[in-house]
Amino acid sequence: MAIRLLVADDHEVVRRGLAMLLRDTEIEIVGQASDGDGAVEQVREHTPDVVLLDIRMPSSDGLTALEKIRQECPEQRVVMLSTYDNPTYVARSVAMGATDYVLKAAGPGELIGAIRRAASGQEPAESSILLRVKELMNRRRDRGDNNEVPLTNRELQVLRHIALGLSNREIGHSLRISIETVKEHVQNILRKMDASDRTQAAVWAVRQGLV
Repeated sequence: MAIRLLVADDHEVVRRGLAMLLRDTEIEIVGQASDGDGAVEQVREHTPDVVLLDIRMPSSDGLTALEKIRQECPEQRVVMLSTYDNPTYVARSVAMGATDYVLKAAGPGELIGAIRRAASGQEPAESSILLRVKELMNRRRDRGDNNEVPLTNRELQVLRHIALGLSNREIGHSLRISIETVKEHVQNILRKMDASDRTQAAVWAVRQGLV
């Protein structure tokens, strides 16, 4: 059975290359877009099985598009495609509900495998950077409990998200809690750490090995 794929990337050469790569597979490209807004429109028009979505695009980037797509189609499977092995990009992709995250430097087999797993509802491969970051974000007790700052499980999770560069809204998405609850946790973290802002808290988290 064919897998209906939507490709969104601002470089035509990448879109053409993907078409060539997938030509002899069961993966059928049903639509293409060159920016995030176009990707959202194409999802509405084609209802693909999987969206392959570049992170860095002009006018409307992939992460903004991912959030809009997931708001309109909560079950839509989206594989992020990026040049950047950036933990913040990966963490934001997790928070917005991405299915997987594949680097453009990956081999053809890795990319095709990610699309197939996404289409069938499987978890990403064990080697997936998205899976590793997702597990880190969801981790509860760890060696951070041995320091002098008595953070709760949830506060540790929120602190990891802060250190990964997520906004309160993105933290709320990731942990499925309200922004107000996130703000309360952030205030408690800063108070317990005697930190003046999120940057100080993030630096402390990195030095403690929490991320």
